Amino acid sequence: MKISYTLENIDAVAKEIIKNLKTKTIFLYGDMGAGKTTLIKMLAKQLGSNDAVSSPTFSIVNEYEAEQHVIYHFDLYRIKDIEEAYNFGIEDYLFSNNWVIVEWPQLIEQLAPNQYDRIDITIKDNNSRTLKLNFKPELT
Repeated sequence: MKISYTLENIDAVAKEIIKNLKTKTIFLYGDMGAGKTTLIKMLAKQLGSNDAVSSPTFSIVNEYEAEQHVIYHFDLYRIKDIEEAYNFGIEDYLFSNNWVIVEWPQLIEQLAPNQYDRIDITIKDNNSRTLKLNFKPELT
């Protein structure tokens, strides 16, 4: 699935993403400033969370309460190696059967569940983005 969007319609985009997800694990890719955290705010809202969503850049993980489940929001930008991820128990989160949304997941890709949803955000210009949603592993 590929979607072009602006901030004005990001809420509708989040609804469409939720409708098309195959898992509760989302790996989110995009350059700095692409709008990953902004999208996660809308995803959390669509999942029924009223919590204030913010980037967990320094805390590594934020936990949000939602309807009937928990959302774990990771920002792994500051993680230097996979050992750090093991030290804070990333595997426990990934296999918790809760929602897990990970920004900058490159270092932990090898720890990913067998199936997960991947979102790539590309900046088109200051006001618009292109989002691509893929299910991993891709079916051939």
